Amino acid sequence: AEMPRHADRSLCCGAGGARMWMEEKIGKRINLERVDEAIATEAETIVTGCPFCRVMLTDGLDQRQSEAVATNVE
Repeated sequence: AEMPRHADRSLCCGAGGARMWMEEKIGKRINLERVDEAIATEAETIVTGCPFCRVMLTDGLDQRQSEAVATNVE
């Protein structure tokens, strides 16, 4: 299952440009935005080819799992 924003409409997390270490001042954290989109697809496994996105998605998924939002997602 593809997330709503993919291919030419994709949403880059920006971690390759050091966004990984930045704090958002407004809105939702980018890692939570992307992991929420992934959870909404109801997929059991989230996959990415980007090592930076992997870190961002893993962090977001860990948070959502601690909140019991995503229990069956890997």
